[in-house]
Amino acid sequence: MSRRVFVAGGAITPFLGKGHPDFIWKRHPDFGQRENPTLRELLTSAVTQAAENVDADLALVDKAYVANFVGELFINQGHLGAALAGVHPALALKPTMRVEGACASGGLAMACGVDAIRAGSDVVLVTGVEVQTTASARTGGDYLARAADYERQRSIDDFTFPALFARRTKAYREAFGVTEEDIGRAAVKAYANANKNPLAHMHARKVDLAFAAAVNDKNPNFLSHEEYSPFLKVTDCSQVSDGAAAMFLVSEEGLAKMGLKPSDAIELLGLGHATDSLYVDRDLREMTTTRTAAEQAYAQAGLVAKDVDVAEVHDCFTVTELLMYEALGFAEPGKGSELLKEGVTEIDGALPVNTGGGLVGFGHPVGATGVKQVLELHRQMKGQCGEYQVPATPSVGMTANMGGDDKTAVVGLFRNLA
Repeated sequence: MSRRVFVAGGAITPFLGKGHPDFIWKRHPDFGQRENPTLRELLTSAVTQAAENVDADLALVDKAYVANFVGELFINQGHLGAALAGVHPALALKPTMRVEGACASGGLAMACGVDAIRAGSDVVLVTGVEVQTTASARTGGDYLARAADYERQRSIDDFTFPALFARRTKAYREAFGVTEEDIGRAAVKAYANANKNPLAHMHARKVDLAFAAAVNDKNPNFLSHEEYSPFLKVTDCSQVSDGAAAMFLVSEEGLAKMGLKPSDAIELLGLGHATDSLYVDRDLREMTTTRTAAEQAYAQAGLVAKDVDVAEVHDCFTVTELLMYEALGFAEPGKGSELLKEGVTEIDGALPVNTGGGLVGFGHPVGATGVKQVLELHRQMKGQCGEYQVPATPSVGMTANMGGDDKTAVVGLFRNLA
């Protein structure tokens, strides 16, 4: 535990899916002439670009991890540790492995990398990748339902996870008097930030509050569950995306081996990891597992919520962002929407959150999300975010990656060494 852990940098591929002009689907003019990137191509691109961005020799890698949730279902491919070993000759015969924890897979891969550094490794490659646009929405919804208690919860709706979070939205709104417009502001912020981010799935799609806060033909309530359907619209959902991310975790010795200075990196100060029972549901109005992981991270880092300058939080659905604000201590229970209303979490606000668009705007290739979050902090802290760069250089950043219905949570706190 005494070894310091640094994020040296990395790379994120564009996140692609329906709604992105480069995504090839049946109505695209290039349909039948070219295809979307494969998992192998995405992973290779992320790793290659990460090495170029950091000017790193992949031969220095001691261990490598790949986060992925449902490769066996969407692309009929498992054994992805071997896939990672195959993206570059320097990684062949290295100890690599796949890590899975639903939508928290990327955060768990990072946690494994941290353990490896603290156990003696100096350079660890942490990657995440998902291809999930190969199935129809209903089939994909069934695949993703494996992150729930499938036997108990699959039948709630054809779209199991949207229904589970519509259930949370219902409980939250009824308990705290939060309106559809209050929650709609999360979608507006996500799309507006994505419009400034060239890597974002929804870079070209614009959404205003009038659209996000109302039901219409292009933004319908789509669930079949009569009780929960009124509480979720299309704009409340994260994107079904393909994409990958890769980053280098290093020790102090690893920085030296890679020819980097501490000012090139950000340092991990605290890491919380909590997992709750798949078979029991807690209070729908709060995220207990995430709060527990956050408390661990704060305690390790010796920090409190008010010390955080920028954050990347899991917004699989719009209500989740509000619940994350509260679980991380940024707002009191039921008060998360006030941060949005007051502009606190805008790019130019006092606490920018999900500056690149989050899962709703940037996209959500499940295995890549937790890795992308950390890289977004690194990019913000090093002034690399272009049009969506925050005005003041952040000193402390926070990530919160959540899997399932708040069943697995990984929360990190990082310090800028500039």
